[in-house]
Amino acid sequence: MNIVEVEQRHTSGLYSKQSIAIVRGRGASLFDSEGNEYIDCSSGHGVANLGHAHPKVAAAIAEQATRLITLFETFPNDRRAELMQLLTSLTPGLSRVFFCNSGAEANEAAIKFARISTGRKGIVAAMRSFHGRTFGALSATWNKKYREPFEPLVPEFSHVPFNNVEALDRAVGEKTAAVLLEVVQGEGGVYPADPAYLQAARCICSERGALLIIDEVQSGFGRTGKMFAYQHHDIVPDMVCVAKSLAGGVPMGAVLIGQAVRNLAPGLHGSTFGGNPFACAAAVAALTAILEEDLPRQAAEKGVYLLEKIRSIRSPLVREVRGLGLMVGIELKRKVAPYLKALLERRVIALNAGLTTLRLLPPLVITYDQLDQVVAALAEVLQSEITSTVEEFGL
Repeated sequence: MNIVEVEQRHTSGLYSKQSIAIVRGRGASLFDSEGNEYIDCSSGHGVANLGHAHPKVAAAIAEQATRLITLFETFPNDRRAELMQLLTSLTPGLSRVFFCNSGAEANEAAIKFARISTGRKGIVAAMRSFHGRTFGALSATWNKKYREPFEPLVPEFSHVPFNNVEALDRAVGEKTAAVLLEVVQGEGGVYPADPAYLQAARCICSERGALLIIDEVQSGFGRTGKMFAYQHHDIVPDMVCVAKSLAGGVPMGAVLIGQAVRNLAPGLHGSTFGGNPFACAAAVAALTAILEEDLPRQAAEKGVYLLEKIRSIRSPLVREVRGLGLMVGIELKRKVAPYLKALLERRVIALNAGLTTLRLLPPLVITYDQLDQVVAALAEVLQSEITSTVEEFGL
């Protein structure tokens, strides 16, 4: 079977397909159908914080599959209770959990919870934000490329410049249910929030009766050097939305909920698969491994190392290097697509963040030797004369 040809024949058309078929992974490496090894600096868009095929997650999945795979949340379950207890122990001030299946679902739920809790409708989000592709999450997302084909979207959403306290202050009023922010804007270009901005957002929301929702879908579970990125900034949000790496690669999302969130009664929201024992077992194993291997510390140290190495590359193409932990953006003066293609040819898988920013989200278990190989490939690519078209990499 030619894997690439079969997928091209049957694909929905919603994805630009690469010309290689990935069939196996281990740690920070991926392997194609011909046995070639690639260093994965995408982590499945930030999912594989623990790397691929982590043995503790694999063992937990295999064991749970023989016991119980699905069970809706009306019935308490041992694995779900264990995960609830573990998650809330990592987030002081957030003592309740709603489980779902993705980041977009988590943001959708948080938007609904904010409206039912406050009796207000307004949601304030940031320019350059990305919160998902379902209608509520899409309404909070800034990029017109995602929004315009589906307008009109959900009303009562507005956007203000990121890291601009005065603009946020003007936008939040008596009709605002919540402010929804990323601590590091991932899809928008890897822009970290200023500490003063997040602290001001916390104060503004508290003063005016609005809730502060933090989207940690991409930045959570150690990626930025803390278990959650908001913990760099001495704030406690009212809700935190998580997903991606929560269950070690098994689809899972969650909203972590604080005491200011009220009126959550049975039947107001739900999820058939949310909190199923299979995903919960994977998540317990993943979080336990993240803690035992001290991956937030590793991400902090490796992130400093990687940023220093990248900033030492002398290239007229580079406008700015940004990042926090192992969440790194290299903004170029040209469109990024041909450089992603050139990296793939050198067996490094990276991402874009917009048209001109090259994004690196390697597994937190990546070795220093692998980081050096990535930097060497980046130096070669960024110091070469490369011409191509955006369409060649599906951007």
